[in-house]
Amino acid sequence: MTSTPRPGAEPFAADGGSTGVLLSHGFTGSPASMTPWARHLAERGHTVRVPRLPGHGTTWQDMNRTRWTDWYDELDTALTDLRSRCDRVAVAGLSMGGCLALRLAQQRPSDVDALVLVNPAVNVKRFDVKLVPALQWVIPSMPGIGNDIKMPGQDEIGYDRTPLKALASQLKMWKDVRAALPTVTQPLLFFRSTDDHVVDETSRRIILDGLSSTVVEDVTLDNSFHVATLDHDAPLIFSRTDVFLAEHLPAEHPGAAHERS
Repeated sequence: MTSTPRPGAEPFAADGGSTGVLLSHGFTGSPASMTPWARHLAERGHTVRVPRLPGHGTTWQDMNRTRWTDWYDELDTALTDLRSRCDRVAVAGLSMGGCLALRLAQQRPSDVDALVLVNPAVNVKRFDVKLVPALQWVIPSMPGIGNDIKMPGQDEIGYDRTPLKALASQLKMWKDVRAALPTVTQPLLFFRSTDDHVVDETSRRIILDGLSSTVVEDVTLDNSFHVATLDHDAPLIFSRTDVFLAEHLPAEHPGAAHERS
């Protein structure tokens, strides 16, 4: 039985103009990590969605009953909703949310017009994580990875335990996404914290070396940890995203979305 979402972990939605932005939180996190960014985008007139991925924002035991296809399906549904309302859609993701964003770009290239990734995860060097496919059958969880935030007083409303069956599923998704990186051609805005205690530097190199995008903006975040969307560099992420969307998702003529539907 699924628990009630924790206060602050609710999904976010705002209807605005013809540019849509779909934002995905990370593994064991919640929409709380993306809501300030989402509100910023909504204030600039965009149509914005931040789903709560299944198993997140409640208990880690709930999450251990979900798999990566459940998380992907939730975003896929939200993307379909945005495409019915908007002329152009960008997909943005934090950590595992970045991997899910890449998967959407791979599976639905005509529906994803641009990507914004913040400390995306598609790989890890940690030895204990490499043991997870076996460990998942022995122990249900291990210590959590949440709230890696430099700024005091911030909370992504995540879990203090990492559910291993869910983590093992994420590892399978990473493998699929890495293999299909050459099919990604969308303009990309990439943010990477220099001091990240969750996702190591291998993910950045794998992604940037693997994809086929001709527009890649690589931005270093020097004053944030992993959850940079709630950290000192959040204003930089927000402002650079504004410029990126204005440049790469220009508004079409009024009514274009209605003509397609």
